[in-house]
Amino acid sequence: MVDAPMPLSRFKVIDLCRARAGPTCVRQLADWGAQTIKVELPPGGTGVDDSETRHGFDFFNLHRNKRSMTLNLKSEEGKKILFKMAETADVIVENYRPDVKHRLGIDYEVMKKINPRIVYASLSGFGQTGPYSGRAGLDQIAQGLGGIMSVTGLPGQGPVRVGIPICDLTSGLLLAQGVMMALLEREVSGQGQWVHTSLTEAMIQLMDLQVARYLKDGEVPKQEGNNHPTGVPTGVFKAKDGLINIQAATPHLFKRMAVALGVGEKMGENPEYANNKGRREHRERLNGEIDAITQTKTMKEWIDIFAKAGVPAGPIYSVDQTFADPQIKTLNMDPVVHHPEMGDVRILGQAVKMTRTPQRMRMPTAELGQHTDEILAEYGYSKAEIAAFHKNGAV
Repeated sequence: MVDAPMPLSRFKVIDLCRARAGPTCVRQLADWGAQTIKVELPPGGTGVDDSETRHGFDFFNLHRNKRSMTLNLKSEEGKKILFKMAETADVIVENYRPDVKHRLGIDYEVMKKINPRIVYASLSGFGQTGPYSGRAGLDQIAQGLGGIMSVTGLPGQGPVRVGIPICDLTSGLLLAQGVMMALLEREVSGQGQWVHTSLTEAMIQLMDLQVARYLKDGEVPKQEGNNHPTGVPTGVFKAKDGLINIQAATPHLFKRMAVALGVGEKMGENPEYANNKGRREHRERLNGEIDAITQTKTMKEWIDIFAKAGVPAGPIYSVDQTFADPQIKTLNMDPVVHHPEMGDVRILGQAVKMTRTPQRMRMPTAELGQHTDEILAEYGYSKAEIAAFHKNGAV
């Protein structure tokens, strides 16, 4: 099932994931052409067997471009099938709690003996070791532990959850990057390796400049609302008909903004605003001066003015407005995939664009076990053997 010339079409991926973080990793690989088999529990287990869920926005978004087979990994027969698949696989991705793969007997050490070239990718809530490693970890729990809730929201508001599953998404994307690095390294060493991350580690890395402030200078970041934690002015300002973002914290951008606002001398040459330190000290007053001026024109008028002046500014949209924007329409962020029952469906596209091997949505999310028999036949099992697997509950 090679879809050349896509970048990853020569790689075979076994997807043992559920929930969101692990599937986000696998989606990256599958979207760029990896031959991906999603292994799910047979009906009656915790496999997702109802069309309402499988055709719902979330599952449909996460599992496109994968074939689906059912496999009971608690049965010896089911594990033997997985081991046979692992012999020729390039990547296995799992996001069980760390102890589960060992109890099932499908951990990296086991798989490495079967296939020394295997890249085995693991994603957990808190890491593979440590006092919390055996706990169930979900996105909002990691948001709290990783610190991002402490810097999100208005000053004094108390911790606020980020409006997307940011730990799931970030950890999945980072794990996909790790898998690709391991595949590149394998071309030199000939050996696979265990690649792992967690929601918590990904969240701490994503905190980036906020963590750097603490690690280097001992400064504990606080909530700043819509203001940038260090660069002023950067924030949300009122227009006649809505809100706009303006980011003009560097010296040259600040002076350009002041000129564009029509107060080049009064604001741009004010000694109290001469550097970022001064602007931080007087941020509330400065933001008020900017706000008083921006309310005199519409969003579009200001954005056009700032664009001509070379000052970064833009609207603040709801999701429907985002996809209606003429710039977004040029980016192919909502490609269409055809489903036999639902017809053409718009789904979320890839942010990275490649000129010679572009993204291509090859198939919608499969029904549970849709390709089980097809996949087993590809691995050399006869019709009689496949029928026996169904009968004894291995698939």
